[in-house]
Amino acid sequence: MVEGNLVRKIDFLETEGLDYTYLPNPLKHTSVSLSDVFSNKLRLEANAFNLEAMAEKEKVKNNKFGFVNLWSEDGLVSHAFYPGRFKRIYVSKKDGKPFFLPSQLTEVKPKATKYISPKTYKSLTGIIIEPNNLLMTRSGTIGKCTISSKTNIGQLYSDDVIRVTFKNHVDLGYTYAYLQTRTGQTILQTNNYGAVVKHIEPEHLENIIIPNAPQELKEAIHKLVVESFDLRDKSNELIDKAEIILYKELQLEALEDLKVEYLDNSVGVRNYTTKLSKLNLRLDASYHIPICDRIINHLKMNCKEIKYLRNDDVSDSIILPSRFKRTYVAIKEHGIKFIGGKQINDLNPSSNKYLSKIIHKSRLEKELALKENCILITRSGTIGKVSLVPKHWENWAANDHIIRVFPSNNNIAGFLYCWLNSEYGLQLIRQHTYGSVVDEIDTNHVGDVPLPIFNNQTKQQEINNLVLKANDLRYKAYLKEQEAIKKMEEIINTTN
Repeated sequence: MVEGNLVRKIDFLETEGLDYTYLPNPLKHTSVSLSDVFSNKLRLEANAFNLEAMAEKEKVKNNKFGFVNLWSEDGLVSHAFYPGRFKRIYVSKKDGKPFFLPSQLTEVKPKATKYISPKTYKSLTGIIIEPNNLLMTRSGTIGKCTISSKTNIGQLYSDDVIRVTFKNHVDLGYTYAYLQTRTGQTILQTNNYGAVVKHIEPEHLENIIIPNAPQELKEAIHKLVVESFDLRDKSNELIDKAEIILYKELQLEALEDLKVEYLDNSVGVRNYTTKLSKLNLRLDASYHIPICDRIINHLKMNCKEIKYLRNDDVSDSIILPSRFKRTYVAIKEHGIKFIGGKQINDLNPSSNKYLSKIIHKSRLEKELALKENCILITRSGTIGKVSLVPKHWENWAANDHIIRVFPSNNNIAGFLYCWLNSEYGLQLIRQHTYGSVVDEIDTNHVGDVPLPIFNNQTKQQEINNLVLKANDLRYKAYLKEQEAIKKMEEIINTTN
């Protein structure tokens, strides 16, 4: 009924020019028994009795395999916890251990931006990720999940990540697949609390019901999930290998070890000069930091030539869509999946937004649609996050906070991504940052980012091929995960 109304609204927009963007959603209401209130630990907020969640719970209860509470005597979870809060002492990269935030939990290859002192983490228990754990964000954007794999085992994540262990190893992948379904997420979200920042606690897993499928089905789903994460790890290994070759061929060291000379080192403040010919009408000091000149000079001595992203043999086009009013649809078949900058490093962005195919047809064709091996760069807020579009993102749409770089061909796409994704590429992208409140860059700035061309073209092509193969492995990982989720949905929807 709701979907039908939405379709009619779109028709009105086309014929009458009416704007339904800010109309309130229809009021939803239901009655709740006193026993339900008591069983829900006396919670009185409406979200605890969410109508959609109640419908999804009925589906789980009516599946032919029965159900169990996730964390109970007969359930799947053996233990769930998160480390206590702790004071964080941040240090330089060479003196500390990478420290990851909950927002990075679902990224395929998270990159640490902070490094924590051994004095902090060595005295704590449970902060280092261990094998065979389900990891779940517990505050802010709650319920984002991943499992421990080569990429994150042994790494440090904050206390805002719940660690879950299971009685049987196959329950790990099985539960992960369940929490990736609409049913699992809807039920999980009813347990959040908090007026400003939403939270969940480990004990809320006691309220989550899950189908109690036979062992062979659990094993099949778990196997698919593990295979998906193995493919992601192999993809990351190829990216690491490509970056090692990049650094070796250009004789690069860690960026923080690159020595920079300042005008006067005795005053305790970074100070430097720049030539009038290099101002480019930019008077902000950050644009002229000496390290960027140091990088360029180093590259000139160790590469064949320096090209720029605006060059025709590097990119076909660099596009930043103009701002626009967005019209979303509820029926997936009528829309195009729409993602934002926070999600471009995820394998399968969790966005539930779909742009209308009809209303945004022209803009989708010209500006918004993504293509395989296109490179995405965030241009505001957190500047310089880089992603290579995998095959399953083909013809999705991204918002106007993301710059698209369309490589001239696939013989340079992987190499270009590897350079931009390195700490050196990031430094040269962020050099162009402007803005007093919200940082920004635009397409002209991205076009001015230098790209070193190797003396050894064989090595450059090797990097390119490694990155493209890694991108293909991520597509295969996505297919494995989707197969596991599909099997889980079949279990949920199968009744006696």
